[in-house]
Amino acid sequence: MSIKLTKGSTLNLTKKEPSLEKIMIGLGWDMKTSNKLDLDVSMFMIGKNGKLISDEYLVFYNNLKSPDGSAQHLGDNRTGDGDGDDEMILVNLATINPEVTELILAVTIHEAATRRHHFGLLKDAYIRIVDVKTDRQILIYDLDEEFPNDTDVEFGRLVKQNNEWSFVASGVGNREGLQGYVDKYA
Repeated sequence: MSIKLTKGSTLNLTKKEPSLEKIMIGLGWDMKTSNKLDLDVSMFMIGKNGKLISDEYLVFYNNLKSPDGSAQHLGDNRTGDGDGDDEMILVNLATINPEVTELILAVTIHEAATRRHHFGLLKDAYIRIVDVKTDRQILIYDLDEEFPNDTDVEFGRLVKQNNEWSFVASGVGNREGLQGYVDKYA
């Protein structure tokens, strides 16, 4: 049975799932109306100084794989059509560059300002973590309707401390887009 996290909650993945090595981070969403919206998941692989250890450690639709090979984005879904996960990132926790201490997961709406899109147009949006080996969902964090006026959200962070990984459901909404995250973490 998976754990449903709420904003601000933390789950120690290493203690909860000691054999966990490879995870899938899945993002899913549907629209409230028949309009289309392009939601994108990005992962910033951060070092001790709070910045990307190098620009190539931003994994997103234009850079599908981290240089160490530990993280791979499976491609851009521009509509959210269909059931289940619409965008996915695979991560091998055991092979992440040792300089990385944090994985920040952000979700942004492509060209939100131009198209006047925001999270209030979505329903059933979530981010979840699945154990790749067993295909079992470990945790899920629902967007619900927490961010109706925002165009981007930092959903959560995977934080490495004392060789243990924890997921923190940060849930911080903004209106800065992907460039705002790049300016902050690059």
